[in-house]
Amino acid sequence: MGILNVTPDSFSDGGTHDDPRAAIRAGQQMRAAGADIIDIGGESTRPGATLVPPDEEMRRVLPVIAALAAQGAVISVDTRNAATMIAALDEGAGIINDVSALRHDPVAASVVAARGCPVVLMHSRGTPETMNCHAHYADLVRDVTDELAERSRAAMEAGIASSAIALDPGFGFAKVGTQNFELLRGLRRCAALGFPLLVGLSRKRFLGAAMGQPHEPAARDPASLAAGLFALGEGAAILRVHDVAGTVQAIRVREHLLI
Repeated sequence: MGILNVTPDSFSDGGTHDDPRAAIRAGQQMRAAGADIIDIGGESTRPGATLVPPDEEMRRVLPVIAALAAQGAVISVDTRNAATMIAALDEGAGIINDVSALRHDPVAASVVAARGCPVVLMHSRGTPETMNCHAHYADLVRDVTDELAERSRAAMEAGIASSAIALDPGFGFAKVGTQNFELLRGLRRCAALGFPLLVGLSRKRFLGAAMGQPHEPAARDPASLAAGLFALGEGAAILRVHDVAGTVQAIRVREHLLI
């Protein structure tokens, strides 16, 4: 899954793709490099980020979704807002990727159920503005797994098919510092819930801190590859990444080694 942030303020690539033409070109390049899914978002959800109104979010993402979907790309829309979900699906998106696990918008679960589309439910606590204040756990891996299980149950009770659900442990969302490594080491417990796991480690701050380059997101790509390959070995099904070409190469070599 290639990350395409159509935002001025995302932590790694904010402002790079906020022009629709630049975003469309970037999406085309990701497809050519081997991305199976392009994840398009119009609201930064980095720690401390403020809410973006749905109308502004839609203004940013809809032209890009429409153009890439018309070219045959599989599109997921990274949004917490039901109105954006509806509009994005109408423009050709096929997957909803919700960092709030359908908690933010009370209508979102019914939208996903009615449309019958796949949905990614990500673990977090609070909002992007407050989530780091909630990074307190009795048992991190157990608590994250239990809370993901609760969100999957709520989704199914809302009418979403179990086969349409994927889970994301939410690295960097209400997890700080070495908590992220603890969660990565315990990934098999999340995978044991029985849903496909999407893992988003790419260029996260905790990787930069571990390698002594906390302030240069693009310099974290080698660390992102190492963490991503480890995640695949622990049960991840989808890697959400900035560096599509490098990740595809690494995965292909891994596949040859596992034959």
